[in-house]
Amino acid sequence: MHSLLVIKPSSLGDIVHALQVVQTFSRARPDCRISWVVRERFAGLVQAAPFVHEVIIFRRRGGWWAFLQLLRQLRGKQFDAVWDMQGLLRSGLMTAAARAPAKWGRPDAREGAGLFYNHVVGAPTTPGPHHALEILQAFLPSAGVAPRLEFPLKLKTETAYKWRPFFAGDPRNTFVIFTDSRGAEKEWPRFNELTALIFGAIPECRVVWCAGKLTKPGIAVPAGRFLNLTGCPMDEMIALVRRPATFIGNDSGPMHLSAASGNRVLALFGPTSPRRFGPYPPEDPKHRVVEAPEGRLDRLEPAAVLAALEELRGRAL
Repeated sequence: MHSLLVIKPSSLGDIVHALQVVQTFSRARPDCRISWVVRERFAGLVQAAPFVHEVIIFRRRGGWWAFLQLLRQLRGKQFDAVWDMQGLLRSGLMTAAARAPAKWGRPDAREGAGLFYNHVVGAPTTPGPHHALEILQAFLPSAGVAPRLEFPLKLKTETAYKWRPFFAGDPRNTFVIFTDSRGAEKEWPRFNELTALIFGAIPECRVVWCAGKLTKPGIAVPAGRFLNLTGCPMDEMIALVRRPATFIGNDSGPMHLSAASGNRVLALFGPTSPRRFGPYPPEDPKHRVVEAPEGRLDRLEPAAVLAALEELRGRAL
């Protein structure tokens, strides 16, 4: 195989998983030229991957006209294979438009996307539920590559943001707290209390808050030891969660990116399953999951999260 088109437009966590799979493929097939279709919102992340040679922008907000333009662009290119790692109608239509003799899709494709494949990757054979990354690893054997991942995810050096010196100390004492998630039911409401507990328990610590939406802390924070980067642009958020630190946050794309980057990660889970969506691999000593009682994050106590954090910090790696 000399050219591969990867279709994985969104979302952030899913793209991180796909990048981990494609990194493994690229190391086994370094002569293959890799193109990738991605939403403009997440293009910076894919462009940071040194093994992706061409980024094709999907302008979702451009409506049907922009989508038809994308299909024409794909129709004008020739590939040896297409991997539809999204498995939805829109990505199926992209697969149909691209010229390639082999078009591979997911076994759990929806919305009729499977109609546009001439090959389907195998489903995991072990008992489920299966992690999202385990499903995507099944694309590797389609190219004769063993379905195992190589860590960490290696990306190009990000922009030298002015906050970089904040991360100069021990990553076990620098905490990136991501307060967002894609749904309100997955957002823990007590990060203020946890932040206060961290400052009280770990005198030498530094804390950064990060989120897509602007949020102000409801507590007093020590001067010089707290940064509020909530509401920052996507590219800055991506750079932030990649920095060497201890990540704390909800089930979210930034959580997956921080884990893939090799950081210690404390992930807070409520209604979603950490077996399917937790930091990967789950047995990595750098990863720790806290599940809320009865799947309700409003019942998760800050003291329990702090205890899990202290246990994670104390692990010998």
